[in-house]
Amino acid sequence: MKMTLGIILALSTTAFILMGFIKKNLGDTETHAYEVLHSFDEFEIRKYAPALYSSVSFSSNSYKQVSSSGFRTLAGYIFGDNATGEQIAMTSPVTMEFQENAKMMFLVPSHLNKADLPRPNNEEITFEEAPERIVAAVRFGGWANDEKIKRYQEKLTELLAAEGIVHFNNFAYLGYNPPYDVVNRKNEIIVEVEWIETANN
Repeated sequence: MKMTLGIILALSTTAFILMGFIKKNLGDTETHAYEVLHSFDEFEIRKYAPALYSSVSFSSNSYKQVSSSGFRTLAGYIFGDNATGEQIAMTSPVTMEFQENAKMMFLVPSHLNKADLPRPNNEEITFEEAPERIVAAVRFGGWANDEKIKRYQEKLTELLAAEGIVHFNNFAYLGYNPPYDVVNRKNEIIVEVEWIETANN
């Protein structure tokens, strides 16, 4: 009984330390830079700057099944689970792509490049460079789940069709809050689009 209680207390202490570390890092969090090209009533067209990500992939494509483990894996890397024990600043948003398999990605701070990054101790973590791209984005609040993600993918598809905008079916989820935030949660669904700037835009 005493051993069980000790384990619970140790895990709780670790969790609070981790939460405090995340909160400290989020005080001045870098976000992925973008330019709003056009605002519609319910969604935006954005141009995202090129970026570098740390990422981890899963055999499942379910948000529920992979979100917690993906966050722990990537958070562990930036909190020092790497070859040099180096801590890397937290960024926002956390990105999840859903194709045949799910992939979670953390934006690498813009002042770092691949050569600057320490080698992950977890060999499942890789680094990916994303080019400049134009996407449509729709926002929703509360806690994300598979049902909401699917619903807003469908909503964004309908909104784009109504405006005659072609998309490439490569949807991604963006989560802006750390796991312990319980209010004012911000989530988005994005998809790359074909966008031609005109006088009407």
